[in-house]
Amino acid sequence: MFVQEEKIFASKVLKVHICTMEGTEWLEEVTEDTIIEKLKEKCLKHYVHGSLEDPKTLTHHKLIHAATERILTESKTVAEENLKDKDCLLLIKKRPPPAPPKMADISSEEKVSQENKAPDKEAILKATANLSTRNTDRTVTQHNIRDFQTELRKILVSLIEVAQKLLALNPDAVELFKKANAMLDEDEEDRVDETALQQLTEMGFPESRAVKALRLNHMSVTQAMEWLIEHVDDPMVDTPLPGQDTPGAAAAAAAAPAPAPSATVSGARARLSSQASLEEAKQDELTEIFKRIRRKREFRPDSRAVIALMEMGFDEKEVIDALRVNNNQQDAACEWLLGDRKPTPEDLDKGIDTNSPLFQAILENPVVQLGLTNPKTLLAFEDMLENPLNSTQWMNDPETGPVMLQISRIFQTLNRT
Repeated sequence: MFVQEEKIFASKVLKVHICTMEGTEWLEEVTEDTIIEKLKEKCLKHYVHGSLEDPKTLTHHKLIHAATERILTESKTVAEENLKDKDCLLLIKKRPPPAPPKMADISSEEKVSQENKAPDKEAILKATANLSTRNTDRTVTQHNIRDFQTELRKILVSLIEVAQKLLALNPDAVELFKKANAMLDEDEEDRVDETALQQLTEMGFPESRAVKALRLNHMSVTQAMEWLIEHVDDPMVDTPLPGQDTPGAAAAAAAAPAPAPSATVSGARARLSSQASLEEAKQDELTEIFKRIRRKREFRPDSRAVIALMEMGFDEKEVIDALRVNNNQQDAACEWLLGDRKPTPEDLDKGIDTNSPLFQAILENPVVQLGLTNPKTLLAFEDMLENPLNSTQWMNDPETGPVMLQISRIFQTLNRT
């Protein structure tokens, strides 16, 4: 009975095909509990026809499962490697490790490496110690290698000032900018995602609040919902955003210009006496419209980025400055806060030197000159100042695209020279 139990629990015997690179092939019997290393040794004895005189022969070969192309682990058993009856194994000699380089080769390689290596500061100072010093304007040299995106903001700031002055000279300037302001209002309305708005209103939030939350949070439903929950008890929650009017205010604003025709008639009767006051009123109205347009393009920091950076220990004001400088990019803002904080927020509002060759070349370009008389170009410049990621949109616009293309070409041409 004991012998029968031993036979019952004996390991299963498998027959596997063994192949070599030379084309030799045979069947090898092996039990499931056999270690792969022992199987390899058995195969090598069959392969070399006898005992393994050189112990390196065993370590220089490996067994590969042909079907799965995997190398068998020598410490595992046949069962652990999941080998089946009639499986095919390849007995292959391992590739020899690369020979260590000779001393002569090492010296020649080091020599080539030293020749290709750039000199360090100490080597440069040693080599130039006997040269006469010259007064080199390093600032000019650095500015010659300038980045277009960095300079574009300065260019836009200065071009906005020029465009405002040119458009103010147009006799229809007030009407043009009222239309531009209306276009901007339509643009703001178009930016409200109807699907996102519907999701928020279905949650029970008032439509006006939902619209405000979506605009503040770049049409993100999740962030807008968080904002609405956070400001549910805020007495200013229903206050319109800068540049947005309530329906009553909008109606009043629409009715306000109505007296203009009668004022024009009165002015025509006594044009000589009232011309100065009309011009002054026109300038005041233009200034007010400019301010309104600028308010609509005010920077709005990403609320999540603000919270994340403030949790790192930074002050709210410096976090908002960092996000403004880095176009609401959280990672870049974090690097700015941890670094030298250049450029500063104040630098963003500085224009380019109006007497510089670059700015003069831009102003002398006919396409740019024509574009500066178009209110849409001014709106594009204002938008790109606060939303640099919108540059591509304006580059593809049929009215503003040619102007941006000429500015880019002039910059690249002067930058190369």
